[in-house]
Parts: sequence; structure tokens; C-alpha cells
Amino acid sequence: MLNISNAPHVRTSRTTTTIMADVILALLPACGVGIWLFGWQAALVLALSVGSCVLTEWLYEVLMKKPVTVGDLSAVVTGLILGVNLPASAPWYLPVLGGVFAILVVKMLFGGLGQNFMNPALAARCFLMMSFAGQMTAFPALADMTSGATPLAAAKNGEQVDLLQMLLGQHSGTIGETCAVAILIGFVYLLIRRVIAARIPLVYIGSTVLFVMLFQWLNGNPTLAFSANYLLAQVLGGGLLLGAVFMATDYVTSPITKGGQWLYAILIGFLTALFRVFGSTAEGVSYAIIIANLVVPLIERITVPRPFGFQKGGKTA
Repeated sequence: MLNISNAPHVRTSRTTTTIMADVILALLPACGVGIWLFGWQAALVLALSVGSCVLTEWLYEVLMKKPVTVGDLSAVVTGLILGVNLPASAPWYLPVLGGVFAILVVKMLFGGLGQNFMNPALAARCFLMMSFAGQMTAFPALADMTSGATPLAAAKNGEQVDLLQMLLGQHSGTIGETCAVAILIGFVYLLIRRVIAARIPLVYIGSTVLFVMLFQWLNGNPTLAFSANYLLAQVLGGGLLLGAVFMATDYVTSPITKGGQWLYAILIGFLTALFRVFGSTAEGVSYAIIIANLVVPLIERITVPRPFGFQKGGKTA
């Protein structure tokens, strides 16, 4: 059988597997720093997360007599993204349950890769946050720290935070969010490999900062609204960089139009700032992204470009 389609035809050596391999390589610095900071517990969480995702996808496809697709590495990427969003102190059943939920419920039951309506790893993290809030927020303290509180939580309380420690990862948090430098290395790699464009991450980060300033000013906190330490902490902490680089840019759940990507990134920035300033959590990235994922079909509908020759009334020239 031959599939015949209209020209133009674009040939490329890039496949799903090569793209996923690039994302895996880009995640390695963040994973490596997380293991270095938190020890073997972090490595175990990452291994269980990846293993449960791959095994769930394989078992589902074998039992449903579908083609086995674990070789495309998408399940590995889902497992890694879920793993870096978990604390190193998470008990073994959290990454396992999260992996099963991400692959089975969010991905495979909706048709597999390319059919999921929200980011599987983030959906699984939100599921775990709602079901096991205590374990998901029990961040282990580093050896030279007396508290497991995150810098973003301290900044929300009006405290000054050490920005250098946030850059280098010397603070509590999830496995992959602590070291901003490691995430930025992965960001640069993905840009060089042209796996992602800078538009969504930069607009998302910039709009988050602007909305945080606006909301703090409206909330009667002008000191925080114009505090460089507080605003930089918003960028470097709470998984904002991790979400902007590796999750908001997901091909399946982000818009394909340029105008849609602008609206999508601004919406995530708005929601993240809203949750951080007015909500009970200091983070908010995961919920903001999956809510925006649900709005993507509407965003693409209103930002789809007009075909060449289109005139009002649905006529073509």
C-alpha cells in the first residue's frame, strides 16, 4: 500500500526516537545534579519512575495486542520528567503509581503518543500531589542545611534567599528543579539541536515575572513587587525553569501556531503567578501547565492562519 499525499514533501532524518533521545540527553545534567545532591534515593526514584512508565506501556500494548512502541523512548522521557518532579524522599510506590497513571490513564487510554490531552508526567504529578500531599512536599534537607523548606517558600514569606545557591542547586526541592544551571545547559542543548524554540520558555518566564509583580502590587505588597531578590527567586525556584524548558514545550500538548504559542505561554505565566501569589502553594507550575493544556484546542482554533486567497464570507480568491 502506498500513501499518496499532495506536495510539498519534506524529508528529514529526525524521528520521534531521535527527538526523545535529545530530550533525554538534555535532562541528564538536571538528573545528575539531583543524584549528586540527594544521593542514591534520587537515583532510585528516577529508576522506578522510568521503569514503571516503560513497563506499563509495554504491558498495555502486549495485552491489547497493539504494536509495541517503547522503542521510541517517549515512555522513558515521561518517566524522567515525572522523576525529576518528585522529591528524593518519595517512597517507592509514588514513582510507580505516578508512572502507571501517566502512561495508562493519560497516554494509552487516549490513543497513545500524540493523542494525550495533557502532559502525562505533569498529570501524574498533580495526581500524586492531591493523593499524597505530605510525601510529595517532604523535601529532604541537604547535609549543610537545617531545614527542608524551599527557597521559594521562604521568598513567599518575605525572606531574602541566596540566589547563588539557587543557581547551583544548594537547596531543597524536587530532584530536578534545584540546579538552575543544569536546566539551562539542557535548554541550550535543545535549542542547538532545534528540538524546541525559545518562544514558549522565554514568554512563559517573562509573563510569570510581570504577573507576579502586578499581583503583588494589587495585593498591597509593593516591596515584593519590585524586589529583585524576590523576582529572581520566582524564576530560579519552584520548578519554573524545569517546566518552561521540558514541559510547556511538549509537542503534543502545546499549540503549533506562533500566535497560539504566545497566548499559551502568557496563559501559563498568568496562572503560575496567580497560584503563587494568591494560592496556598509557592509553586503552581504543574497545575498551570496542565490547565493550559486543556485550553490548547481553543487557542489553536482562534489562532489558525487564514489560507492564502481567503476572503470574508468563506470564499477564496
